[in-house]
Amino acid sequence: MPSSLQRKKPRIADRVAYVFIYLSAAISVLILIGIIGYVFFRGVGSINLEFLTKATSARAGTTGIAGNIINTLYIIVITLMVAAPIGIGSAVFLNEYAKPGKFVRLIEFTTEILSGIPSIIFGLFGMVFFGTTLRLGYSILTGALTLTLMILPLITRNTQEALKTVPNSYRSGALGIGATKWYMIRTILLPSAMPGILTGVILAIGRIVGESAALLFTAGSGYILPKTASDFFSKIFESGGTMTIQLYLSMSKGQYDIAFGIALVLLVIVLGINFATKYLAHKFDLTKKK
Repeated sequence: MPSSLQRKKPRIADRVAYVFIYLSAAISVLILIGIIGYVFFRGVGSINLEFLTKATSARAGTTGIAGNIINTLYIIVITLMVAAPIGIGSAVFLNEYAKPGKFVRLIEFTTEILSGIPSIIFGLFGMVFFGTTLRLGYSILTGALTLTLMILPLITRNTQEALKTVPNSYRSGALGIGATKWYMIRTILLPSAMPGILTGVILAIGRIVGESAALLFTAGSGYILPKTASDFFSKIFESGGTMTIQLYLSMSKGQYDIAFGIALVLLVIVLGINFATKYLAHKFDLTKKK
């Protein structure tokens, strides 16, 4: 005999809610497909080997974004080298060492406030402090240090949440067999929380790639390619515009074909970052491994 739950008929309100849910999901997918399709249609004609491997030069008659791609890689690497250790270390301290109380709540509150500050304000601060006070000027290093402040909350909060998902039995079991706290964190907690940590780091990379306002004030818009090995190290003290900066400048000059070509490259990078996030999170998820 069927139970009362099986005999219960769905209410009209439930059916209406289901319709709105599926309709909202369909609209979101269609918007994404529409944006990708339109950018691909407008930008695919500008993509070629020269566009991706050479810098724009009136003398050589070339149009390319190779310099901007290299500048973007510079800023990603430098920013993560500074932000990732500080963000992960802060999360470990707050979650594993600091005693719950006003101090921890104050740090978490300030972290949340920091993540909500508009990027243009970070750019203004970076220009005044790193660029003027520390005399770094318009440079890749100034932009990277400014972006470090922007992505620290993202890495810290994601690492905290990842550490909270690790069962307490892992901690008590490791400490119970005589392991030190740091050994337990290094060999058990961090590997177990690695999917969430990697997700935070890769999302931070996505924000670095897509940032423009803060870098316009700090990193400048240079696009010259380094010519010698020594230039690769000295370039961090020079002006360097990322792909988003070049996209903005191309649109302001009315160079729409170039702008949509850069937009297509950025879309491919962002989609790649999202797929990499899913893959790495699944690969390092120890709970799913037998």
